[in-house]
Amino acid sequence: MISRIKLSAITLLLPGMLYAQSTKNLTLAEAIQLGIENSKNLKRSQNKIDESIAKLNMAKDNALPTAEASFLYNHAEIPTNQLSIGGANPIHLPNRADAFIGTLGVKELLYGGGKLKYAEESTRLLTEVARLDADKDKEEISYAVINTYYSLFKILQSKKVVAQNLESIASQLKQAERFFSQGIVTKNDVLRFQLQQANVSLTEMEIENNRKIINYNLDILLGINEDTEVIPADPNERIKTVGTLTSYLDIAFTNRQEMKQFDIRNKVADINIKSVKANTLPTVGVGADLYYINPSGKFIPPTNQFIMPMTLSANVSWNIGTLWTNKHKITDAHIQQKDVAIQKDIFSDQVKTEINRNYQNYQLAINKIKVLETSIAQALENDKLLASKYKNNVASAIDRIDAETLLYQAKINLELAKADAGLAYYTLLKSTGKISE
Repeated sequence: MISRIKLSAITLLLPGMLYAQSTKNLTLAEAIQLGIENSKNLKRSQNKIDESIAKLNMAKDNALPTAEASFLYNHAEIPTNQLSIGGANPIHLPNRADAFIGTLGVKELLYGGGKLKYAEESTRLLTEVARLDADKDKEEISYAVINTYYSLFKILQSKKVVAQNLESIASQLKQAERFFSQGIVTKNDVLRFQLQQANVSLTEMEIENNRKIINYNLDILLGINEDTEVIPADPNERIKTVGTLTSYLDIAFTNRQEMKQFDIRNKVADINIKSVKANTLPTVGVGADLYYINPSGKFIPPTNQFIMPMTLSANVSWNIGTLWTNKHKITDAHIQQKDVAIQKDIFSDQVKTEINRNYQNYQLAINKIKVLETSIAQALENDKLLASKYKNNVASAIDRIDAETLLYQAKINLELAKADAGLAYYTLLKSTGKISE
């Protein structure tokens, strides 16, 4: 009988055990590492790097000598095999003929105006651009994880404060019901506490709904099971001190991947100019060819019935017309290089405004925390005062509820402000290109 009871209990608990949501405690650093390791975008970035390396290897291959080999078998039927020209004796041809012809040629470009070298150098620089793109994607992924992590932390902090609020309201409601039974307060006072309890419960439901949405988004970002409940650690162990605005600008101009890319693209544009100018230069090449001619009709011919001549060649070619048709191409290449410089200047201004905005936002977030800490002390004192007055039937239920609401709203605002300050700090770091600092 006992075994049956145990079996029934297990049967009832099994569905819940199978579908129970797993939990995962994660620090911010661990979350960032998971996001980077499992990011599909970063895998695609690595694929782009591999593609650039493949193109670089192809550019190197263009400098290697080329070789071609061919073998031809030819069979001819000659129905009319007698040829008479004028009064000369007729020429008699065979009824059919077979021949084997083979060729092997090797060619090497010794000098092409430097175009092969420029192509290889340009491709190598573009590979560096692809690597910088991957670094930039890594920064973006890290920031996306940080942003979502902080959003989840803010939600959980709000939920914690709301739970405390509900506990306090329940206590106040019991007190109001006791006062009502003693005739100290009216039924309306009890109803007001019940209404406050219902409103806060609705807030708790909305917070839980938002938590589920944000938690799911974070699971996707981290590449873990979508039913995992992430429990974040407090990322705001201490308020980070910041340096001067100028120091962050200097870091950005040194570390931003986009600034490095503009420098590389300027070098690519410079190489492109040299490559276009190389069109006006002559090219020099050498080659060697080996021929096999076997008219005997036999695959393995008798002695002295085939020849294998070998030739060596050198060629110099110069498209003289490029001396006057190439100048506009050079002008266009210079314009493209100038455009890269202009784009860099525009982006530099954008970086300045971005860093200044994020710097000021972080300073504002820090100041908000100081103000809210003061407001909590005031709200706590006000709440104690109204609690005492309400017990002594000096203050109304509305005054008591308002004081308590102000206190818990101040607590929520402080927790949100701390999280906003932490995120503002990472936003500032992201704009410098060093989010991992």
